[in-house]
Amino acid sequence: MTSPVRLALLGCGTVGSEVVRLLHEQSADLAARIGAPLEIAGIAVRRLGRDRGDLPVDPALFTTDALGLIKRDDVDVVVEVVGGIEPARSWLVEALRAGKSVVTANKALLAEDGASLHDAAAEGGGDLYYEASVAGAIPLLRPLRESLHGDRINRVTGIVNGTTNFILSAMDATGAGFAEALEEATELGYAEADPTADVEGFDAAAKAAILASLAFHTRVGAADVHREGITEVTAADVASAKAMGCTIKLLCIAARGADAAGRETVSVRVHPAMIPLAHPLASVGDAFNAVFVEAEAAGPLMFYGRGAGGAPTASAVLGDVVAVSRNRLAGVRSASESAYADLPVRPMGEALTRYHISLDVADRPGVLAAVAGVFARHDVSIATVRQGPAGGEAAGRGEDADLVIVTHVAPDAALAATVRELRGLDIVRSVASVLRVEGGL
Repeated sequence: MTSPVRLALLGCGTVGSEVVRLLHEQSADLAARIGAPLEIAGIAVRRLGRDRGDLPVDPALFTTDALGLIKRDDVDVVVEVVGGIEPARSWLVEALRAGKSVVTANKALLAEDGASLHDAAAEGGGDLYYEASVAGAIPLLRPLRESLHGDRINRVTGIVNGTTNFILSAMDATGAGFAEALEEATELGYAEADPTADVEGFDAAAKAAILASLAFHTRVGAADVHREGITEVTAADVASAKAMGCTIKLLCIAARGADAAGRETVSVRVHPAMIPLAHPLASVGDAFNAVFVEAEAAGPLMFYGRGAGGAPTASAVLGDVVAVSRNRLAGVRSASESAYADLPVRPMGEALTRYHISLDVADRPGVLAAVAGVFARHDVSIATVRQGPAGGEAAGRGEDADLVIVTHVAPDAALAATVRELRGLDIVRSVASVLRVEGGL
């Protein structure tokens, strides 16, 4: 055994406390794997007097001076589990420029300004690892940036937010509406008191940016990701999906492809979508995460597991700590950021997708022809049409009818323009819902 590897832990909340616990419980195994023991040099927190239960750590290690802790000469690795953009960005840039290795779970910072962190790591010569930033304990980022480095990845499709997946799964299982399913998720601890980041897709969009950056060797930020949440998904949408042999999931989709001019580009988006029950992601329920990777040589790959929670996230953090600690003892660093491709990000309007459109229309001759004409004017082909009395089979007021249309693949801009024109038709009482369809239905 050599001298200990000294850690500065920034944050001691749900994840940080689990990191401390696992460091204590697995100290002998971790030391054997690394070739040196791990020691906590200090823990930066916002409040020193907070009750932390029976956490196995010397209270003298706690400090409110995070920057001072980072600058200490006896700190080798900085572990950040605070979250947010600032002051986390300033802390980590300082550490990396000083040559210290950094392990972070901060998806928001990586998606907002990962470039600053990567540039600082290159300047200082330390490692930057962030496996815990996407999909919790699921080994995903390292396979993308290391195991699949010899392959070409064409598409990544994933369920990367456990809260929204729990809500949509509950709606599918019970027929509940969004508000009821959200209330259940909150009571069970799956949703925060303010669930905006989850249900509006911000959390998933940050993770999509990280996945796209690694998969396509291109810097992709949160601002490049088209984002839609699940707040508009209704019980009727879920029932309609069931009738088609589908389920609804909040998907992050990152794809490589050519634009209209033939240039290679990437498309990155987060939105709810119908997927057929035969799709590998359709059976992912509860608060679980899963990511489906399509590579040219390796073919389809599936990564599945718990995507959040203190213990799973701490597991991913410690995996990174072991990796960077071994590198430091060997006097090496991991491969630097791979952003050589520098592909342009295609706007959402050029993304190829399909729409499921539910219309409340006047029940009279010529309506279907008029609606079909709108699709034709925008060069959108109709795959299927289902028509019935307004409100379902048992309704039938005699004046209105439900018209459900599923399109073939078309640019999103053309599909959106079709919907806009449909809303202006006199014969269309309302556009009840619009959902994208993915997965080869």
